[in-house]
Amino acid sequence: GTLWADTALSGGVWLRVGGQLWKEGGLQDPILLCHSCSPNVCAVQKLIGTNRKYFTNCKQWYQRKICGKSTVISYECCPGYEKVPGEKGCPAALPLSNIYETLGVVGSSTTQLYSDRSNLRPEIEGPGSFTIFAPSNEAWAALSAETLDSLVSNVNIELLNALRYHMVDKRVLTDDLKHGTTLNSMYQNLPIQIHHYPNGIVTVNCARLLKADHHATNGVVHVIDKVIATTTNTIQQVIETEDSLETLRTAVAASDLSSLLESEGQYTLLAPTNEAFEKIPRETLNRILGDPEALRGECWFIESAMCAEAIIAGLTMETLEGTTLDVGCSGEELTLNGKPIIANKDVLATNGVVHFVNELLIPDSAKTVFELAQESEVSKSTDLFRQAGLSSHLTGSERVTLLAPVNSVFKDGLPVIDSNMRNLLLNHIVKDQLSSKYLYHGQKLQTLGDKELRVFVYRNNLCIENACIAAHDKRGRFGTLFSVDKMLTPPTGSVMDVLKADHRFSTLVAAIQSAGLTEILNRPGTFTVFAPTNEAFQAMPQGEFSKLHGNAKELANILKFHVADEILVSGAVNALVRLKSMQGDKLEVSMKNNVIHINKEPVAESDIMATNGVIYAVNSVLQPQGRSMVSQRNPRLGKTTSPAHS
Repeated sequence: GTLWADTALSGGVWLRVGGQLWKEGGLQDPILLCHSCSPNVCAVQKLIGTNRKYFTNCKQWYQRKICGKSTVISYECCPGYEKVPGEKGCPAALPLSNIYETLGVVGSSTTQLYSDRSNLRPEIEGPGSFTIFAPSNEAWAALSAETLDSLVSNVNIELLNALRYHMVDKRVLTDDLKHGTTLNSMYQNLPIQIHHYPNGIVTVNCARLLKADHHATNGVVHVIDKVIATTTNTIQQVIETEDSLETLRTAVAASDLSSLLESEGQYTLLAPTNEAFEKIPRETLNRILGDPEALRGECWFIESAMCAEAIIAGLTMETLEGTTLDVGCSGEELTLNGKPIIANKDVLATNGVVHFVNELLIPDSAKTVFELAQESEVSKSTDLFRQAGLSSHLTGSERVTLLAPVNSVFKDGLPVIDSNMRNLLLNHIVKDQLSSKYLYHGQKLQTLGDKELRVFVYRNNLCIENACIAAHDKRGRFGTLFSVDKMLTPPTGSVMDVLKADHRFSTLVAAIQSAGLTEILNRPGTFTVFAPTNEAFQAMPQGEFSKLHGNAKELANILKFHVADEILVSGAVNALVRLKSMQGDKLEVSMKNNVIHINKEPVAESDIMATNGVIYAVNSVLQPQGRSMVSQRNPRLGKTTSPAHS
């Protein structure tokens, strides 16, 4: 498009897009003003295959969708104007008539008819300044025969009262219809609730404005898509009087939410019906009904009034308890988290609106850790903990945090449950309910298996021992779920203890002892050790290993080059990490094809945890910068070797 200005047009910035003119209306949303520069032509979004029209903002026009259904932009004369044969657009201004006559012009002839029958006609033909929210002809036709009969059978009272409830005794244009405000109707001053949503939709008692701002000599007419009814009940009173909410009524009483549901304001309650409660297991229902705090999360209370007509695309809303809901629509149905489970929508109350839902969406805050895990990418872990007889720790009121490996960890099947595996699983359950955002580097966590786990905070990851958190926390009623990327291996001793216990490192252990480094690697610390295996020493050039053993200082220098004084687990390695060795030179740790490399040499095994560090098994002896070894290739190891050691 091209931005341009013209003194012949009203002030502001204009934009031409594909033959259409757009104008930025100051603080308002951009409004499509005309098509091919035709005067007094208004654009609306029309739902294909229906008569439904929407005067929404340009974002919705751009999407060309209403509740997932395709739309087209259509053009019609703006209110108060009409076409003239042979002329572009709608150049002719219509003469103003009184409200009664205007009702017939704007497509609300049924309201006009009932105004005549109820003796309202003289008032809306006469002098004054009124606003009428006039139901469309289709809105009247949509009423049940019983409701319509009750109105028209006693035309002097019920119908007149109903029509006067649609009226305000002053002129009110859409610019005056502010979100969350009320207008006093002409029937006993009972309030009419106004909501003006960011997407441009305006509702009156949750009825959508179809045609707005039709001026009359004695006021203004707005056409709406429903016949609105008076309401005197609070949300709490709606619950108390509705038979299908009996279980919810019990739950509200037990959770001390009654005062909130009676309070002034504009709220939305997504109210589970009796049917919704009946769908969940009895054990779960009894647990929730017996827990007031869990119940407070069940009512899906939102601190703003959201009428169904205002939802024309997906949006995210947060409940009072902090649970995020995806609210959307599909055709005529409202959806919650993608499911069309709203059974009855737009039950109006004096302090908001109630939507009845026929499926209980239990928020995380009311679930057990076991339930959280079953619904996540760690469901295989729940099978493992159940087989080990540890479910009771994850389903009761014990404050715990579960470190649950993701399903991909068990792609080759679940491990066999024996006493060692059961103890290992106990060390995946941390005492206390944690939140990852409060964890800090070096923090110590106590497990149900009486092990102490360390927290490591890195630039790109948060890890507990060798296992790094793979997804956002899920916080339940008493416990929290941490999804982790591997089975956790708690440390069993110092670096020296671990090396001595592993036959692969017997040569290294002897070298450490000869170099006088045993005490260093036994003491408390934060070491990362790249430990050469016996095969690595065997692959050294002829005479090099003997030469090193004969020079304790040189041997210590080489061994210190394999040790860094900070803990780096594999989950912290992204592309490249540089560590300073105890010898002084830098070590380069990288990740290639999901394999850790140290100074470009692949690591044989990662994350062998010790109480004072972490060990990586390597099949080569690393050499500091400036030191080299003459060698020949060992085809078995892919390394260098000497005839004496092969």
